[in-house]
Amino acid sequence: MSKPKVAIFDFACCEGCQLQIVNMEEEILDLISIVEPVEWREAMSEKGEYDIAIIEGSITRMEDEERIKEIRNNAKILIALGACAVIGGVNKIKNNFDLDDVKKCVYGESANMPHLDTYMTKAVGEVVKVDFVVPGCPINIKEFAYIIRCLALGKTPEIPTHSVCVECKLKENVCRFEYNEICLGPITRAGCGAVCPTGESWCYGCRGFVDNPNVNAAKDIMEQYGKTIEDLKERMLLFNSKQEPTNV
Repeated sequence: MSKPKVAIFDFACCEGCQLQIVNMEEEILDLISIVEPVEWREAMSEKGEYDIAIIEGSITRMEDEERIKEIRNNAKILIALGACAVIGGVNKIKNNFDLDDVKKCVYGESANMPHLDTYMTKAVGEVVKVDFVVPGCPINIKEFAYIIRCLALGKTPEIPTHSVCVECKLKENVCRFEYNEICLGPITRAGCGAVCPTGESWCYGCRGFVDNPNVNAAKDIMEQYGKTIEDLKERMLLFNSKQEPTNV
């Protein structure tokens, strides 16, 4: 049985999730034993046909949209890697402002140069069909390895459908609301091991919203600690701009 051929592509991002893969060190050798990398700008110069396309970064230009569609057509399986690809990430903050104002703020007098043309940020799944996702900013390398192993073995990987609060309670962390902070743990998908609250910081929501978030419970928590829904929405802008949970 031949090994699945894997290619990694990047769009608008910091490439930090790819660096996480590089940082797997010896574990990456285990993955290479079951899949064959054929294209990856961060680590190799060779190019070739692929079965699995892994995409890091959001879509911010028309030419990027055309490129991701071509990659999708050539891939049997497409994986969105990291917050930028999965939910649009930090790049989507610009969608809250007038695009012409954003261009002028960033590029000044060069704002209208053709090579700097841009449009409202889209997650990969807003342009093409995504088969699997590896959420987070950056990704959890154990989760990444698990998903790749599953696909190499012909199995369907599963990522958590519960909230970060579950993992936080398992670690016996003091709730960040007790520190007068607004934490997105109640509505954010688990799988990170509640790394931010465990490190004494509120959850930033980088893994995107949990399926069917309990928005009523979130409202109750906000009221209990004297916060408002508007306070919550302001926190959501960092990683979840323009994609609010239903009924919030």
